[in-house]
Amino acid sequence: MQNIYGYVRVSTKEQNEDRQMIAMHDFGVVDGNIYLDKMSGKDFNRPAYIALMEKIQPGDVLVLKSIDRLGRDYEEIIDQWRIITKERQTAIVVLDMPLLDTRAKGKDLTGVFISDLVLQILSYVAQTEREFTRQRQREGIAAARTKGVKFGRTPKERPEEFEELKLAWRQRRISARTAAGILGVHHKTFLRWASE
Repeated sequence: MQNIYGYVRVSTKEQNEDRQMIAMHDFGVVDGNIYLDKMSGKDFNRPAYIALMEKIQPGDVLVLKSIDRLGRDYEEIIDQWRIITKERQTAIVVLDMPLLDTRAKGKDLTGVFISDLVLQILSYVAQTEREFTRQRQREGIAAARTKGVKFGRTPKERPEEFEELKLAWRQRRISARTAAGILGVHHKTFLRWASE
């Protein structure tokens, strides 16, 4: 018997999966067959995805809203596609890309070729865009630094009593925790200040 499963992924717990869930329901995937991960797609060590892979059988159908819900890495997406469609003999339907629907094309060599080709192109474009985004981010940070922009927290001002308390601490008259308590800072902050 053919089962239809859905896989939904959002990158963080704060992101909303409603859009993907609605698409799954519209396709006819029942709630009990929808597997949801709220974590990054950087790799495939995701609890719901692992459970889904243990569940799917030959002849089943796996539904995704878009190919990037499967993962972010080009080679890993291609590898997972091969495992699902070739080894597990499970069809894949990517709702946002009708060409990535292996159901009707299962025995049609041209259809399989087109699906595999489109998948490779889309995965390549997605990974290239991520790499460009990282590069633009690095370039933006470097440009900002040349203009004097500082990143990270603003250093905490040292209270007037700091030098006096540092001397007392160095002379072992008080502990670092006591000095930090008087200054109203964490003792590690006091130790860092004292070592600078």
